[in-house]
Amino acid sequence: MSIELIDRVKHLIEEIKNSKPGTREELEAFRLRFLGAKNELKPLMGEIRNIPDELKKQFGQFVNEAKLAAEAVFEAVKEKVEQAADEAAIQQIDLTAPGEPMPLGSRHPIATTHMNRIVEIFSRIGFTVAEEREIEDDWHNFTAMNTPEDHPARDMQDTYYLKNSTEMLLRTHTSSVQARVMTAQKPPIRIIAPGRVYRNETISARSHCQFHQVEGLYIDEGVSFADLKQTLLYFAKEMYGVNSRIRLRPSFFPFTEPSAEMDVSCFLCGGSGCRICKYTGWVEILGCGMVDPQVLENCGIDSSRYSGYAFGMGIERQAMLLHQITDIRLFFENDVRFLNQFRAAF
Repeated sequence: MSIELIDRVKHLIEEIKNSKPGTREELEAFRLRFLGAKNELKPLMGEIRNIPDELKKQFGQFVNEAKLAAEAVFEAVKEKVEQAADEAAIQQIDLTAPGEPMPLGSRHPIATTHMNRIVEIFSRIGFTVAEEREIEDDWHNFTAMNTPEDHPARDMQDTYYLKNSTEMLLRTHTSSVQARVMTAQKPPIRIIAPGRVYRNETISARSHCQFHQVEGLYIDEGVSFADLKQTLLYFAKEMYGVNSRIRLRPSFFPFTEPSAEMDVSCFLCGGSGCRICKYTGWVEILGCGMVDPQVLENCGIDSSRYSGYAFGMGIERQAMLLHQITDIRLFFENDVRFLNQFRAAF
């Protein structure tokens, strides 16, 4: 009996080594027979109790050899079968067939129809883009811009301060970019500063805690309010059409003196009056003014020699007017149904 069992194991070893499964189905049948949960080698291990002591070691070695041989054949054939299957799949691919179209995203209206457009217009007349950090310190955001700690104008901008800090904050306007440029660069300075700003405001259809601004700054010898007016008129005609008109109304900003609000003739009704311009024919676009001499001195620029003008505009409000969008929150939700409406504009 023991000799017959040994011969049976030897026969299985030869059969395993000579096996040549060529397909996935044949390989799976081989695995089930010799390596599966109910393979043919398991019962042989149970027969070891019927083997004489002097043959048990030899019998166990033969059974182990059969198992190792089965594993070797399976792994070798498995690699060949999978490679053949992959090659067959590749052969079935029609390389001449047109590819499946992939949906293209839409660029954001804030970045394209407004911010990039505004930067492009001012770049034509010598303004260069200046960008800076969104996490700013109190001096560059407020004090340098003529807004000391006890200044009432600070109440106009509810600020996000960093946790456990009274000095570091999320910038409330891109005027901080102007402050950094003025302290690091000597006049003449002619920059445009686009970017995101933050204010602690209740989010609603008309306001948000984050929005975008573009601010401009020009400092040189002999810069006047007339230069500011002509620059803004050029911008309005390039942005809203050659027939656009502007008007300047007195206002107040802590970092400019004199200060003004600029209106442009309504670009939807041509100035005849509509719901968007509240039937006045005018739409408020930006704030501007001559840089306060104290701001120049704060930043190390001689105010007796140099003068300059500055202006700033919010992007979302202009986009809402131009596209008749009634909810500012749509700009920040990244809803593709909203963004796809601007695809044709790019």
